[in-house]
Amino acid sequence: MKHDEFKKQALKNKKVKEEYEALEPEFSLLKQILKARNKTGLSQADIAKRMGTKAPAITRLESSLTSGQHSPSIATLKKYAAALDCRLEIKFVR
Repeated sequence: MKHDEFKKQALKNKKVKEEYEALEPEFSLLKQILKARNKTGLSQADIAKRMGTKAPAITRLESSLTSGQHSPSIATLKKYAAALDCRLEIKFVR
């Protein structure tokens, strides 16, 4: 079974769909982080060096967004953004 087929089938389950939708902010942030990092051509190791940390910390930061079990602090996200020569924006949207 392909990923898209599995996802479509899994989202038919009400509880799965609710959990999936609850993680939307984390997934959105992860997509933005990965897009920005890929656009710069920097590796996780490069980002880590610019942030003054080690590559496994960047791996944990990025992977934590897919689990929803840990949210990085605003300070960490600011450092990550600065390492990409970006700035962090946070918005409330209706």
